[in-house]
Amino acid sequence: MNIQHALSVFAQMGTQWILWLLILLSVAAVAVIVERGLVLMMTHDDPLLIQKELRDYLARGQLNEARRRLEQSRSFEARIVAAGLVAEGAGSAEERMLSESQMARLDMERSLAYLGTLGNNAPFIGLLGTVIGIVGAFHQLGNGAGQVSAGLMSQIGEALIATAIGLLVALPAVASYNLFQRVIAARLSRAEALGHDVLAYFKASAEQADSARHAAVAS
Repeated sequence: MNIQHALSVFAQMGTQWILWLLILLSVAAVAVIVERGLVLMMTHDDPLLIQKELRDYLARGQLNEARRRLEQSRSFEARIVAAGLVAEGAGSAEERMLSESQMARLDMERSLAYLGTLGNNAPFIGLLGTVIGIVGAFHQLGNGAGQVSAGLMSQIGEALIATAIGLLVALPAVASYNLFQRVIAARLSRAEALGHDVLAYFKASAEQADSARHAAVAS
């Protein structure tokens, strides 16, 4: 089969299907943006308040109360730190919080790969529509013996619209992806900061236990 003939047949399909494809992809992107936005909003909590209450409980050695307070929060930060409070030492607490942090990241980043992929590839899909439209226009120009008609100009305009639509789909997807990534990074950083309070408590407790043992041996 002649490849040029095959490409000509492909070009005859026009750019309508490219435009509909971009519209469907953009609808899916809006659904992901709304869903991820709701998840991050519903799991938001005041990190300063959590930190203050956590430090108060730790200062009094009330680990169970601190864990219950964190479990009452819907935030990912509290979930990560609560995993460290069930440990029996600084090393174990750090590993548990790192593990929970990775799981929380996966939960927060769910479906974001779609936005990143769409943002990177939507302009190319639009460009494909433009190329198909231009090839079809030249084919129509050849059939019309070089006569420029209103239909030909309309087809060229439609071809250029495909690139514009591709850019319009890509820009919100990229912006939303970057925004969500910044929010996720900030929340994980806050969780890490809260986790340092837990580690400091366990290390201080271990140092006090060592001092007590040395004092008992010396006496």
